[in-house]
Amino acid sequence: MQVLVVGGTGTLGRQIARRALDQGHEVRCMVRSPRKAPFLQEWGCELTRGDLLEPASLDYALDGVDAVIDAATSRPNDPQSVYVTDWDGKLNLLRACERAEVKRFVFLSLLGAEKHRDVPLMDIKYCTEKLLKESDFDYTILQGAAFMQGVISQFAIPVLESQTVWVSGSPTPIAYMNTQDMARFAVAALDHAETVRGSFPVVGPKAWNTGEVVQLCELASGKSARVFRVPPVLMRLMEGACSFFEPAVNVAERLAFAEVTGGGGALDAPMESSYSHFGIDASEVTGLEEYIREYYDTILKRLRAMEADLDKDAKKKLPF
Repeated sequence: MQVLVVGGTGTLGRQIARRALDQGHEVRCMVRSPRKAPFLQEWGCELTRGDLLEPASLDYALDGVDAVIDAATSRPNDPQSVYVTDWDGKLNLLRACERAEVKRFVFLSLLGAEKHRDVPLMDIKYCTEKLLKESDFDYTILQGAAFMQGVISQFAIPVLESQTVWVSGSPTPIAYMNTQDMARFAVAALDHAETVRGSFPVVGPKAWNTGEVVQLCELASGKSARVFRVPPVLMRLMEGACSFFEPAVNVAERLAFAEVTGGGGALDAPMESSYSHFGIDASEVTGLEEYIREYYDTILKRLRAMEADLDKDAKKKLPF
């Protein structure tokens, strides 16, 4: 099957591309700048230049494609509002799929989008889901929560480097998932007809609040963490201030997402039906404890090796 991965250079998109290749699919990745994605080509993907805001480029990218996996989302450094980069982009992509007569469409959405329509990114996910349900596409919607890779930058690295861990709002239990596991679900959808025109939660084995995640990092690293919880009122003030300036609109929309991750409502869902429909064994899905422990084991080994190399160099410089 010829599969087009949209957002192939992202943290999730690259895992989807690799998984699709491993499963024997022909993979094409649409990227805004092919020069920045040589690793995809080295893996065996076909690269094509395309931009969701340039409809003509989409027609070329979709030529001969059997299925689309959409893992694209706006980046924090995008100057425009997410309603331009994400919503207008999604409309252009779906219209291009109709023109190219591509029926199979896998969409990566967010859990509980319908409950947080006041948050721009969640509103766009909800509207895209609704659009797919009212269309003739053979869609599959995967509703994720948050990725374990994000835990590394937000918690693991600051704890290791004795920096402050910044968290917002109330402790919110979040069922983090490894992007490699999410990629397995996205690619498995192509081979499981029972997932067609269905929406499925795809989250990790257990929901963890920020305090529990910090404790995991402390235990695995052997260091104590300094945690600063940002009051919700301060986040709203920052969001309001940014919204006054056009270049900072995207920042304001990102800050609004703190209402989801710091609102106190659990970002979790039962997974029995999802495992069954996609043919995936629950025991093979990575847990957060295992992920953090493996990360610290790898990093600490590298640090010890670097210290040993530095000691050797220092001894070589001694005059005796």
